[in-house]
Amino acid sequence: MGLLSDPNRRRALTKLLTRLNAPICGMPVDWLVKTMQSRGLEVFTQSFTRKLPFPDENKERYMVRGTNVYGILRAPRAPRTEALVLSAPCSEGNNNNQAVGLLLGLAQYFRSQIHWAKDIIFLVNEHDLIGMQAWLEGYHHTNTTGGDWSPLQGRGGSIQAALSLELSSDVITSLDLVLEGLNGQLPNLDLANLFYAFCQKIGVLCTIQGKLQRNDWDTTSGYSHAAQTMMLMVLKQASGRPWGDHGLFLRYHIEAASIRGINSFRQYKTDTTTIGRLLEGMYRKLNNLLERLHQSYFFYLMPSLSRFVSIGYYMPAFGLLAVILLLRALDLWVQLGASPPGTEDGPSSPGVLSILTPVVISHMTGVALYTLPILSQEMAVQHFPVSETEAVVLTAIAIYTAGLALPHNTHRLLQGEGTEEGWRVLKLVALLYLAVLLGCTALINFSLGFILALSLVPIAAFITPHTPKALSAAIMVLLSPGCTLLYCVFLFQELQETPVSLQDGWMLFLSVISQGILDHALYGSLVYPLLALLIYPCWLLLWNILFWK
Repeated sequence: MGLLSDPNRRRALTKLLTRLNAPICGMPVDWLVKTMQSRGLEVFTQSFTRKLPFPDENKERYMVRGTNVYGILRAPRAPRTEALVLSAPCSEGNNNNQAVGLLLGLAQYFRSQIHWAKDIIFLVNEHDLIGMQAWLEGYHHTNTTGGDWSPLQGRGGSIQAALSLELSSDVITSLDLVLEGLNGQLPNLDLANLFYAFCQKIGVLCTIQGKLQRNDWDTTSGYSHAAQTMMLMVLKQASGRPWGDHGLFLRYHIEAASIRGINSFRQYKTDTTTIGRLLEGMYRKLNNLLERLHQSYFFYLMPSLSRFVSIGYYMPAFGLLAVILLLRALDLWVQLGASPPGTEDGPSSPGVLSILTPVVISHMTGVALYTLPILSQEMAVQHFPVSETEAVVLTAIAIYTAGLALPHNTHRLLQGEGTEEGWRVLKLVALLYLAVLLGCTALINFSLGFILALSLVPIAAFITPHTPKALSAAIMVLLSPGCTLLYCVFLFQELQETPVSLQDGWMLFLSVISQGILDHALYGSLVYPLLALLIYPCWLLLWNILFWK
């Protein structure tokens, strides 16, 4: 197998890559180009620049400049209309040098084979997702996120599938499959089945969500383990962020996944040659496909790699929650139809202004929550001792909290007091609005729609101006979208078996907010605009109903 079967040569290559990468800021571009060319690939580079809307304090970057290096192995026995991608992110430090070394070894080995019917693209992308976004946009001649990148000088065929390789340690005990992509998209289930089948065949320990496979499904501990694994997938999918470089491929209808080597189970050990055999087998199978992966599921939840829950089983649970909203809306419609007609002295029908005003003001608040945090960061930094990132997050929290005073401001704009039928019409509008929102969200990202339905449906169904104000207000705040996000942060840490204190959890919560805004600006994640422009205004309508006069 050449380099792939010679561990000494592979280790020497990795050490050389580490030395070349250490003294400079970024990748050893020239060395990678020469190394790929020596393996018989058509090698090209792509430079890119991206200015973030505010500094990413988690990765300490603001103005990002980098270079992607990719080599194309042309298919010797086909018209070169289709391609497969193997990528390995490479940035400062030596965090993923093992994966880059393995990628170069596979490139040399694949070059000696003559059975390839698809082009194989070996991509080393800098600055992880930002570099991958630039390369994908350049490959497909699109620019949806406003990045600045140079056009690609070389292209392969239409990409059918992609794998991203991440090996964070010299010692690999298991391979973890990462499926969650941008906006909750998932690859075709056949890709996960292919990975699991080869792991079983070669004898590699495989995990999902970092958790081992268990066979005691009928026991209490087995059910608990499966439920925890599936809940982790639900929380990751609901976040809407790509959990690996593969997550951006899914936007272009390319089936992709990330294979992440982890060092968590000391009694096992997998060498790089075995991982290379696994990848070779998967690419041979993908090479033999005559069509795209499409015969299996695209909507599923996985309690383990050997089992899945299809949409036919989990969607009825969401449907039951949505039916509550529709039945409550129907009840209000019947009540409005049965109410006595107005008299000359005092009409009982609500005016259009009394209904339209809270709707407009609620959505104006949502627009402010969406636009002002980034637009006002410079002014906030000048007047307060905070950084740009802190200014964005604290401004968002301030606008969100200011919405609690909305009923008072709404009443000041209205002449007189609202009627009994007025809040019923407003609630009817809010219920139908929320049902449509949750239904559309669940079709795109089931996990996000289900979590929002669990928190919003109870208060939407039962809130009225006649319930106890203090108790109802406390329940509404505790079930608001912001508090739901805070609960999910703590739950995620518990499921990962890394519980945090209240202070650390709050800092993680602030980090999640900033990351959500960045994901929207950089990659087009829809979670932040959905919550700010639609879900939060809908919750404010229910808040108005509680304090209806």
